Amino acid sequence: MNLRELEYLVAIDEECHFNRAAERCFVSQPTLSGQLKKLEQELGVMLIERDTRKVSMTDVGTAVARQARKILTEVKAIKEITQSFEDPMAGELQVGLIPTVAPYLLPEIIPELKHKFPRLTLWLHEHFTAVLLEKLKNAKLDLLILALPVDTDEFSEIDLFLENFWLAVPSDKILSKKNTIQMIDLNEQEMLLLEEGHCLRGQALDVCFSAGAKENKAFQATSLETLRYMVSEGIGMTLLPELAVPKKRNKSDFICYIPFSDPKPTRRIGLLYRQGSYREKTYQKIAQVIKDKLSRFH
Repeated sequence: MNLRELEYLVAIDEECHFNRAAERCFVSQPTLSGQLKKLEQELGVMLIERDTRKVSMTDVGTAVARQARKILTEVKAIKEITQSFEDPMAGELQVGLIPTVAPYLLPEIIPELKHKFPRLTLWLHEHFTAVLLEKLKNAKLDLLILALPVDTDEFSEIDLFLENFWLAVPSDKILSKKNTIQMIDLNEQEMLLLEEGHCLRGQALDVCFSAGAKENKAFQATSLETLRYMVSEGIGMTLLPELAVPKKRNKSDFICYIPFSDPKPTRRIGLLYRQGSYREKTYQKIAQVIKDKLSRFH
């Protein structure tokens, strides 16, 4: 038994498909299948049920795969220990971000992080919060950048900044004439929101409910950029996090971006990592760079 065989087993358990599992492990399908048969022979049990239509795990296969994840996580911890002693700001990190943060935050921070830590390689992954948390738990990701808090106490967090919400409204609407928006201005207004799965949807709903606004249930967007285009078409208004508000405004896009007056609706953005990680010093230094870079967001 070796670590590669355990990686193959975990991959087939999660993908339920030999070709996809092989692609994920960067090996050929015959190689992966052959190594798993070898593992079954060594253990003397059938781990995987195979037929022409589907691949599924036996009960013992599921149990072994669960234990294999723990082993692979511990192996990753050993590598983290050695890295933290050699140079905490070198090596590789698997970093996950939510879709409403990644495209707007990364251009701000990646050049600075590369300048400060040239020996550190960041592999970036964009998923919904639920997927990111599962991948962090299973040590497929090392660090998350997302909206806090999260409904779990098994991770450690570092606050980065508070991000204000802005109102994006078609330029021909009455609200577009205002310099600032008060929550009462949204009373009885209809808002365009993101689809289920985005944590920003829940945050925006909280703002809408507290202001007496309603959701336009005829449409749910897959991304903030889709919401922006809908507002530009004059179909409705929406809430955007401050990082998604363009620094240079183009009047031809028919959108007005208006800040809220105090008390401003906000969301907390921070880092999340596994408790007790030996790379905690690395995460703290990354957090400080981000804080310094985005100090204008309060």
